[in-house]
Amino acid sequence: MERPSFTLDGFEGPLDLLLHLISKHKLNILDIPISQLLDQYLEYLEGARAQDLDIASEFLEMAARLVYLKTLSLLPRWEEEEQLKTELTGQLLEYQALKAVAALLAAQNRGHTIFVRGPQLVEVDKTYQCRHLPKELARAYVSATGRGKRRLPPPVESFQPLVSRPVVSVESRMEYLTAALSRPQRISQLFLKSRNRSELVATFLALLEMVKDKRVEVSGETAVLCGGNSDVS
Repeated sequence: MERPSFTLDGFEGPLDLLLHLISKHKLNILDIPISQLLDQYLEYLEGARAQDLDIASEFLEMAARLVYLKTLSLLPRWEEEEQLKTELTGQLLEYQALKAVAALLAAQNRGHTIFVRGPQLVEVDKTYQCRHLPKELARAYVSATGRGKRRLPPPVESFQPLVSRPVVSVESRMEYLTAALSRPQRISQLFLKSRNRSELVATFLALLEMVKDKRVEVSGETAVLCGGNSDVS
């Protein structure tokens, strides 16, 4: 389906209007002064609105684009500004070239009768004609199956090292410390029976919690239950 063409007072789209303003005010198309071009563009749209002319959304979209470019130009040097400005310049140059070619073709065909033939059905042979070596087919198959596997969720086995470890609670290690500190102990001795990192961390947190609650006293390298014997065996 062909895209509808919008016109605004003879201009076929916003690029056509921008080229007109650049030519009228003798601006450099290779180094467009965005602020000056924006003022002229908005002034033209306001004049069209004052005359009750319908303004197509394409013209308003270009206005928003120019406003954004002007905003970037007010900031410190920004790579996005240069990129967007280059894209706009490229579109204008391309549109300018197409307009010149269209005008040339129109001049060549002026006064000639144009005959257009109706569409005809063309039969196309859809049989795959290319030939490939077995190694190429094997590589293509491996690549295709690999991409399919990458889209699948990870297998359950991948999570086993995480979910299979028992959870060691701080409360359970507090009970362990209460029993272990029935007599004074060196702090390093309290961690020797820890079977894994989880128990080490839980034991350390439990010791801190008991010191905070004043259930355990720590003196130098020795820990003892409050009210217990303070001699190290």
